[in-house]
Amino acid sequence: MNDNDLFQSQALSSAPLAERLRPHSLDQVVGQSHLLAPGKPLRVAFESGRPHSMIFWGPPGVGKTTLARLMTSGFDARFIAISAVLGGVKDIREAVTAAQVAQGQGRKTILFVDEVHRFNKAQQDAFLPYVESGLFTFIGATTENPSFEMNSALLSRARVYVLESLGQEELLELVNRAVELLNSDHPEHPVHMDEEARTQLAAWADGDARRLINAVEVVLDSAISSGRDLVDSAWLEVALSQNLRRFDKGGDAFYDQISALHKSVRGSDPDAALYWFTRMLDGGADAKYLSRRIVRMAWEDIGLADPRAMQIANDAAATYERLGSPEGELALAQAVIYLAVAAKSNAGYMAYNQARAFVKQDKSREVPVHLRNAPTKLMKELGHGKAYRYAHDEPHGYAAGENYFPEGMRKPGWYRPVPRGLESKIAEKMAFLKGLDDEARKK
Repeated sequence: MNDNDLFQSQALSSAPLAERLRPHSLDQVVGQSHLLAPGKPLRVAFESGRPHSMIFWGPPGVGKTTLARLMTSGFDARFIAISAVLGGVKDIREAVTAAQVAQGQGRKTILFVDEVHRFNKAQQDAFLPYVESGLFTFIGATTENPSFEMNSALLSRARVYVLESLGQEELLELVNRAVELLNSDHPEHPVHMDEEARTQLAAWADGDARRLINAVEVVLDSAISSGRDLVDSAWLEVALSQNLRRFDKGGDAFYDQISALHKSVRGSDPDAALYWFTRMLDGGADAKYLSRRIVRMAWEDIGLADPRAMQIANDAAATYERLGSPEGELALAQAVIYLAVAAKSNAGYMAYNQARAFVKQDKSREVPVHLRNAPTKLMKELGHGKAYRYAHDEPHGYAAGENYFPEGMRKPGWYRPVPRGLESKIAEKMAFLKGLDDEARKK
């Protein structure tokens, strides 16, 4: 081995494990078989030799950056990476300049933008002319739905590939690779990790390959420093301490805990709800995910019994977006407390589900003529809107006895307010209006 080879070897061994395990070919990629198996769309794109702009949408640690880098070698292109979290228009301009230089040298350029949804509309628009001219192939990576977070103009010029969290078997394969590589660094003191510990680590990673690999590195380094040659479940608990203790061996703890949080809110126990909320935060759960679930709880389990719950949940989510961690977590915690003590009703949730189920299996019924829109003379001549009763002109602001359903369809009675909170008042009003309907029909 010459001095240069020795230097490269030392540099590689000192690199983070995640970087050393990064695949150098498609065949080394773990997961995403729905895109990378023979005949699948992304495999075909690689093998075509003709790169196209694309968006990789998926959770953290599933290989978005890796696939972008593989495209660079696959198409013999220059790779330029920008982080939308740290970068701005200045970085875009510099990337354009570098791509122009590469073009002058006869080389293609792949521009990779990580967390592309963090760029605002103007920043995303800045890519358009260069994507259209072919100066570079644009690859964006995002953890958010690009339909909501990206400009339609840029989105229309790129193909979206949805990446999935890694499954248990795929994560176990990565554990095995990581352990083997780390042990090759110190053959005089190999560390064995038993099957239970490997399975527990894979479950703890929750589909995130980067998180898994980093954990393996921490655990084995700790074992070596402690002079251990075996990593079992008990040592795993010690080595990852604060991170590992929140997750169980089966890998379902994350979903069990969000279930416990939701049921504690539904059960009106603020202390239990706060406990599970802080347990999940302590376990590394994404606070943005928790904020979305909190808003969902407000609509599903409280509904119109206390409309303030929805407002507080939304305000808490917005506060977290503005402040981030840890300051914004206080707003989410207080929203959890409020939801737990609020009056409960799933009447709106149940009514919506019943309506959806009915419409899905029912035929397409016509809109009654008196309810149809009549913006033109012809429509008016056809009777559209004729005999419609304007509720504001009626006593109590209510057209008693009027029918708003298609002909022949009975009133289903989906929405049944509960006798709690504001819905008790809603129930009283609905009973009053029903009385007006009964009187009108008698007449």
